Amino acid sequence: MMPRRRFLAGSLASAAVASPFGIVRGAPVTFSADPYTLGVASGCPRENSIILWTRLAPRPLEEGGMPPSPVEVEWQIAEDEGFAHIAAKGVVRATAELAHSVHAQATGLRPGRVYWYRFRAGSAVSPVGRTRTAPAAGNGNGRFRFAFASCQQYEQGYYAAYRDMAARDLDLVVHLGDYIYEKSWGTRHVRQHGVGIPMTLGEFRNRYALYKSDADLQAAHAAFPWLSIWDDHEVADDYANDRSYTTRDPERFLKIRAAAYQAYYEHMPLPPSAHPIGPNATIYAHYRFGDMLDLLLLDERQYRSAPACVQTGRPATVPDCAERTEKVRTMLGDSQERWFDARLGDRRGRWTVVAQQTLMAEAKRKDAEGGDRFRMDGWDGYPNARRRLLDSIVTHKVRNPVVIGGDRHAFFAADLKCDFSRPHEATIAAEFVGTSITSDGPGESSVRNALAGNSDLIYANGEKRGYAVVALDARSCTVGFEALEDVKDAHSAVRRLATFAVEDGVPGVKAA
Repeated sequence: MMPRRRFLAGSLASAAVASPFGIVRGAPVTFSADPYTLGVASGCPRENSIILWTRLAPRPLEEGGMPPSPVEVEWQIAEDEGFAHIAAKGVVRATAELAHSVHAQATGLRPGRVYWYRFRAGSAVSPVGRTRTAPAAGNGNGRFRFAFASCQQYEQGYYAAYRDMAARDLDLVVHLGDYIYEKSWGTRHVRQHGVGIPMTLGEFRNRYALYKSDADLQAAHAAFPWLSIWDDHEVADDYANDRSYTTRDPERFLKIRAAAYQAYYEHMPLPPSAHPIGPNATIYAHYRFGDMLDLLLLDERQYRSAPACVQTGRPATVPDCAERTEKVRTMLGDSQERWFDARLGDRRGRWTVVAQQTLMAEAKRKDAEGGDRFRMDGWDGYPNARRRLLDSIVTHKVRNPVVIGGDRHAFFAADLKCDFSRPHEATIAAEFVGTSITSDGPGESSVRNALAGNSDLIYANGEKRGYAVVALDARSCTVGFEALEDVKDAHSAVRRLATFAVEDGVPGVKAA
């Protein structure tokens, strides 16, 4: 396997010119500029298949700048960087209806191996991407490494975290939401959205194009396969199902959500099963990685009950009320809850990672009178839904459950219990939350108060931006919190802030 940095410097920075594609079919397609301005990506790795993505966009901030006619795009995936040994190939019609994006499903691949891929439209050949299929069951794979990230507000910092990530030795990247931000906020901006809040499909397409034009983000996509789920800012701040405090009319909001979901699909390496139908799309999924890992992706936005205790206002941190603890309230929706329970019963890996959007552990605060306050936009606003999820883990006797999340713009490590009101109750799972890639973090006092008032929170740090790396083997799950020195510096160094471990068969977080 070639050194990571040499691959990045050679393959990702320039178009592939060695071992060209076959003869161009029909009339040649021409472009006003490089059509691969948004890079290439892969995702959804299975034992014998992978999704390959690109989008033809010679003028990316003008809805791509493509004519309305469809374009045939050829793709290849090879066992070597020089493309001497082609493993699979095909042709996809890139259409205006999907912003001339390409989602090619390469099948017939071998499990647990590295591949290289590229695209051609007319005479324009894309940069080369590198990907990896999932290992097969029973192969005795000795380790598995992945990074997880979230919350990358474009204006508030540079994507130096992705530059660092792209140079790592990883099998996978998991993105936990807030890939784009619909609104401008925060201070000390280093770059600008340049326009207002997107509401239409064209506006969402341009927002994704702006974010995906970043070279460091492109490098991380081109270096590894990704799995991804959305959170709120891909649509609107703190929305819940068809409810939004920023757009009070549910019918109008669902039109915005439909545009946002389609643009998300168009710009991510997602499978056909995630193709939206109007304002609805299925992104929760189960992936297996040999005998080491079952990874379950959840959707906590599309199906959740309306926020409790705030009426039609923003779901902030507010005093408790009876509505919060109603049993019928759901975060995942009935169908997804049933699916999650069934998937736990069908797991095979030594480790089971639940990838979701936010902090699952309780993080209540005290008000001036000593009463409890809860954040209604997170799991604390849905305690019975959380209890049902954790009860499923207990019922199925999951050996090594680990929950990962984002959203909070801070690093957290926590022990998860079915009943957080009983501090001496047995821990059933470990939880790790990554900080934001760029988005401003909480105040220092907020993090201190969370640690002081919640005994199951083992660690918290909201001062740094970055991401997390997970290393799995037969004995332990090791999690490293990787922190940027300065998110305002495009070339910032990254250092390990803290390391934790979960031992095989022993639930809970330990310092490593």
